[in-house]
Amino acid sequence: MSFSDSLLRHSATELGALIQQRKLTSTAIVSTYLARIEEQNPAINALVQVCAETALAGAWAADRAVAQGEYGGVLQGVPFTVKDVIDTCGVVSAAGLAERADYRPAQDAVVVARMKAAGAILLGKNNCPPGGGGGVTDNPVYGATRNPHALSHSPGGSSGGEAAAIAAGLSPVGLGSDSGGSLRVPAHFCGVSTLKPTTGRVPNTGVFDHPGGLSDCRSQIGPMARHVEDLALVLQVIAGEDGQDAGVIPMPLRAVEAQALSGLRVAWYGDGGIEPADEITQATLQVAANLLERAGAVINPAFPSVLRHSREITERYWAMSKGSGAQSIKLLADWDHFRSAMLGFMADYDLILCPVDAAPAPSLGAERPGLFSHTLPYSLAGWPCVVVRAGTDASGLPVGVQIVARPWHEHLALAAAMAIERAVPFVNPT
Repeated sequence: MSFSDSLLRHSATELGALIQQRKLTSTAIVSTYLARIEEQNPAINALVQVCAETALAGAWAADRAVAQGEYGGVLQGVPFTVKDVIDTCGVVSAAGLAERADYRPAQDAVVVARMKAAGAILLGKNNCPPGGGGGVTDNPVYGATRNPHALSHSPGGSSGGEAAAIAAGLSPVGLGSDSGGSLRVPAHFCGVSTLKPTTGRVPNTGVFDHPGGLSDCRSQIGPMARHVEDLALVLQVIAGEDGQDAGVIPMPLRAVEAQALSGLRVAWYGDGGIEPADEITQATLQVAANLLERAGAVINPAFPSVLRHSREITERYWAMSKGSGAQSIKLLADWDHFRSAMLGFMADYDLILCPVDAAPAPSLGAERPGLFSHTLPYSLAGWPCVVVRAGTDASGLPVGVQIVARPWHEHLALAAAMAIERAVPFVNPT
């Protein structure tokens, strides 16, 4: 294995530690990723903006600071990327819209500013659907992004560019957004890990705001990475009040490392009364359930009966602006009932293990009518979800599983995902 291949397999957490220990330089890391982008990105079309000059300058500054004994944060010198709906100061943030093709924000989104304050170095921006919402990463400004595991297949959306970049080894860690499954489905299709935090955990300030988009009360910014430990690290960096996003709640984070799986109660299902998963997805869920059981968790086949109402409620929410006041009141009442019923189910469980989607990544341009069926319920509930790869289909496409916890219990979902990752390791880039 070459030096560059070895370097690309390190987690962002490991890279930060190696930089602090002076075993690796930020300059070497950033240069390696830039070379990988130059080699691989033309075929995948994941990155739509590459900040090569400023990234190298930032790496040099990070190395100088480390040499002088200055601590610049837990991500000092580590490169990261972001979905193109997230503002980046001075860097084009088109969000896939022709009218924004030359738009350069005057300041960073809060999450980007927090990543930089922790020492991370912006490597570039990743592709998304027009306006940043939808299940297909294609737009009139930059075109389509392809899945690095099979270029004829979709990386999903709307954070498909971010997922494709991380899976291809173009970035160790990044930020995307999720309203109905836009982090989780691409992570599943591309074989990487992601976290949709509890609604109200991370501020959306400085993210492109459009009707039904980041103004959507279900929406959350979240991390994406090849390694689950990086999700926990980045969550610590980006979470918390910012004095602008009134939806953020000052809830403390709990340590993932201290969480044992022994005794945790896990419900798991393959269809949930929504949409049956295919054979490989069912088999992968069974593998994940067995792994958690061997780690001491108590596994039980079960699912909330109200899951079947999630798409209908979501579609009424999407059409809310076109309805009457009475229809809006009925929608909100039904939504509240749904959330209460979900919490009632979780009185008996700590986690839910379930599909991310009913099948692996579809071909580019293929219709996928049931897309987001298995992610929408937990967006309505506002619960934290982690996706981790746990299998592979016969053609080599990844298969992920979704691990869901009750609000503010990200640590439980992350701990379970780490256990699965340790037992069934998949090393990207491909």
